[in-house]
Amino acid sequence: MPSNNLFESISLGLMRLPNRVVMAPMTRARTAQPGDIPSIEMATYYAQRASAGLIITEATQISQQGQGYSFTPGIYSEAQVQGWRRVTQEVHDAGGRIVLQLWHVGRMSHPSFHTDGMPVAPSALAPNAQVWVVGSDGIGRMLECPVPRALSAIDIQNVIADFRHGAANAMRAGFDGVEIHGGNGYLIDQFLRTTSNHRTDEYGGTLENRIRFACDVASAVVTEIGAARTGIRIAPFITQRNMNCPDIITATLALAERLEAMQVAYIHLAEADWDDAPQIDDGFRQKLRQTYQGKIMVAGNYSAARAEAILAGGLVDLVAFGRPFIANPDLPKRFMLNAPLAEFDPSTLFGGNAQGYIDYPSLS
Repeated sequence: MPSNNLFESISLGLMRLPNRVVMAPMTRARTAQPGDIPSIEMATYYAQRASAGLIITEATQISQQGQGYSFTPGIYSEAQVQGWRRVTQEVHDAGGRIVLQLWHVGRMSHPSFHTDGMPVAPSALAPNAQVWVVGSDGIGRMLECPVPRALSAIDIQNVIADFRHGAANAMRAGFDGVEIHGGNGYLIDQFLRTTSNHRTDEYGGTLENRIRFACDVASAVVTEIGAARTGIRIAPFITQRNMNCPDIITATLALAERLEAMQVAYIHLAEADWDDAPQIDDGFRQKLRQTYQGKIMVAGNYSAARAEAILAGGLVDLVAFGRPFIANPDLPKRFMLNAPLAEFDPSTLFGGNAQGYIDYPSLS
């Protein structure tokens, strides 16, 4: 049986979490159509997993412009807000806590999601990547991302306003807070890196300018809903999607210093999650801990044993689990009892119906 680190309670902003087992954000593409509205099945899915210390929802676009994949949920229309309200109500009724991940994909998108056929980004540089798009025949396919349109100065201010509006809508929908998605090669991450940001204005060039967009987004959200309800996800060690920036660690620590000044509730460090990925050295973790005094969460192919070990080392406060939560809705209980973990069906990850979504059983 694991030690008690995973099952100690902890304060996170205004919340008191009963354990440190967090459900990581995972795209499942199960919204009701048209309108990318959170569905009844989504409410059931999240409520089934309410024993997590905290649930972070799947990435949720703050505007139509921010969408990059089919059937992902939004938080900009009234129907979407009401759909999410049903989700938060069921999670809270089941005793859980849930925050909404705010998302703009930037150049990780496809022309079919844009009226002018142009995804947007800091600079007109293609990511050399694909996104999942469902065609008129109802079949989802991985399609290439085109060269995007560079955001104008006015565009940037509009996107910042969309993040702020998304945070306000999340509060109306009953969430306990929000997590700003600042990693994985999406828009905020694109501004941070020299490989994707070739701007020459106040949002590009120097390190100070490249972190400005992330800081402005975080400041807008904090102003709207409070620092205690705000977290941010970063992913400095992810290099795919043409994101291999030699200066990203320096930029990340500079951003963390600003987030500390804002007193945001937590930083969520998304680590590379493939089996042979390079390990993050303790030197970076120590620098992050020294720079940022709030709570630090990690996610990236952790087992219960690895989670216990890193918590015991004192360099992180919470551990998020992704795929294990798909087939194990009662994952904290299974960890506590050292019970076997069920395997998920990868063919049902994106889109579809209740199969492979809300039909995984809990322990009897």
